[in-house]
Amino acid sequence: MADNARAKRLADLIREVVAQKLQRGIKDPRLGSHVTITDTRVTGDLREATVFYTVYGDDEERAAAAAGLESAKGVLRSAVGAAAGVKFTPTLTFVADALPDTARTIEDLLDKARQSDEKVREVSAGAKYAGEADPYRKPGSDDEPDSTVETDGDTAE
Repeated sequence: MADNARAKRLADLIREVVAQKLQRGIKDPRLGSHVTITDTRVTGDLREATVFYTVYGDDEERAAAAAGLESAKGVLRSAVGAAAGVKFTPTLTFVADALPDTARTIEDLLDKARQSDEKVREVSAGAKYAGEADPYRKPGSDDEPDSTVETDGDTAE
């Protein structure tokens, strides 16, 4: 099994080669400039590589880009093999990266939380304390009598 540093270097090389080949070498119109390679991971035995990508566009463009990547997989693997110079060129698996969708969901939730906080701030702007400003009793205050009565060492309420 290869060390992690070698797998990381190979993953970085695969990411760069695939991105360059998609930009310059592949003439498929489904893989236009709206496909971005975001990350690459290689298994410990250097036999399989997972390439994460994002597509800027609607669902049709995403499906078309996925089909284009699958059809160009052989050409991309050949380019990786030529650039890497390893004994066995890793097989490439393309996976749509969920990071942009997750980030969009988080941003929407944060906007809802900001709006809710603003509503609470508006409602509480003119609010006053239900009792005194300091609700805690202080030692030595004689406002309320002590409710415990001591008799012959026994405490009764």
